[in-house]
Amino acid sequence: MVKGQAGRNDFSLEALRSGDRAEFARLVDAYYALIYRLALRMLDNAQDAEDVLQETFIKAYKHLKDFDGRSSLSTWLYRIATNEALMLIRRRKPEALSIDEPSETGVGEEPEPKEIVDWCCLPEETFISAEANAHLDRAVEKLPPTLRMVFILRDIQGLSTRETSEALNLSEMAVKTRLSRARLRLREDLTTYFGKQVQDIEGKRTR
Repeated sequence: MVKGQAGRNDFSLEALRSGDRAEFARLVDAYYALIYRLALRMLDNAQDAEDVLQETFIKAYKHLKDFDGRSSLSTWLYRIATNEALMLIRRRKPEALSIDEPSETGVGEEPEPKEIVDWCCLPEETFISAEANAHLDRAVEKLPPTLRMVFILRDIQGLSTRETSEALNLSEMAVKTRLSRARLRLREDLTTYFGKQVQDIEGKRTR
């Protein structure tokens, strides 16, 4: 038996490799929503996400006989899905870097946030509001694909560093580096966003 993502059902690799449609249907049911959410966050387009979802499971079904079991099924599916999503991004923006680009040009050169604002005076509901969540989603969408995918897999989908490195064919060091850079960019974006709210609150106090 092969273990899927934590909390998911076990699947019979033998049955999957033999083309057992019922077992494959169980696999699709278990990961359909996760793969769709990943593609939607990566592409920000429902139709493109549907296309990635469909292609992911078509390719998985065709190539299950080649799955060696060294990684989990979930990691393998994420890798297929990320490759499909990145191919769409490359067609839209040929200049976009490949996710498995070996060069880490600029590593260690990310500037510190331009603004540092103390958010302590903001009420808790500010951080969990629909508006704040929508802003965070927009900030994630603005990340370069190489950083966005790592952030989505690690901090949104909850994969471990090792699972993310396997899914993206990157070293664990590259995953940690890109995740750090993604978080730094998001921190700067959110600092600007919440900083404006801090200024609004302070302005009301001085009136």
